[in-house]
Amino acid sequence: QNRRFYEEKKVAMGAESTEEFLSVQERLADYVQHQIFGADFDQFLVRAAQMNMVMAGNAEAQLFHMNSLEFPHGHLSGVEAAKAAANLGTMDLVMTNPPFGSDIPITDPNILRGFELAYNWERTPEGEYVNSGRTQSSVAPEVLFIERCLQWLRPGGRMGIVLPDGILGNPGQEYIRWWLLHNCWVLASVDLPVESFIVEANVNILTSLLFLKKKTDQEKRAEALGAVTDYPVFMAVAEKVGFDRRGNTLYKRSPDGEELVQEVEKVERVRVGGQVVERTLRRREKILDDDLPEIAAAYRQFRQEHPEPGA
Repeated sequence: QNRRFYEEKKVAMGAESTEEFLSVQERLADYVQHQIFGADFDQFLVRAAQMNMVMAGNAEAQLFHMNSLEFPHGHLSGVEAAKAAANLGTMDLVMTNPPFGSDIPITDPNILRGFELAYNWERTPEGEYVNSGRTQSSVAPEVLFIERCLQWLRPGGRMGIVLPDGILGNPGQEYIRWWLLHNCWVLASVDLPVESFIVEANVNILTSLLFLKKKTDQEKRAEALGAVTDYPVFMAVAEKVGFDRRGNTLYKRSPDGEELVQEVEKVERVRVGGQVVERTLRRREKILDDDLPEIAAAYRQFRQEHPEPGA
């Protein structure tokens, strides 16, 4: 089943009837209920996320209490429902900010045996890597989450994952990069500043956003026969994300140190006499010092010039 949503009807804002407006809301709610899935090991967080969905959009997504690394096995309450609704190999898009660090290793051999990246890999004289057939005694969780997210995708599906920079650069983890390049197209890599997760998650290391696309079996077979495809990869560095190490909001400033402001228009919809009416409000606001929106715009421009690799 295709996990995507296409809005086929463009509604002329300000001219739609109440029925049309509610119809779009209902379609979006139906999309959330049947096409959006989430999972967490912490049952409290699952319940909190479900409540947040209801409060924000009056819709219930399918959020499962389970250990994603044990799936499709495990004893937690959401496993069976997840197998029925969101099994491996069915997703179009997976996004995650996994737990990572050598202080929380995965050591359960039953889990490790389910991941290629949990095995020891030996480098050949030709620069390739071969699975030795022996599992490691412990593996950092972020390494396994790379493979688990890829397992959840259908061929051609996309994923976005936050990873510590060591995976992308440490010599001892070269086998992971080799494995990634053989199983994925690398769409983009965005370096993040240390402030990104230091406040809420107390993660004081450099991280990157990595965006990948799962290769099809046909594409992997073609590469094994020597049909290697060169393609450009979008890369960017975010120096600011809108807040500092203490969580204080940062705004753009002039060379003299004054905070910059801009005039913005906001559209507000209200009901007047049973009709949905639109009004435009203009106000001056400070400009958040955040590089990520500009990076997203640059990526869209990059994709206009360089179509995605693969099928």
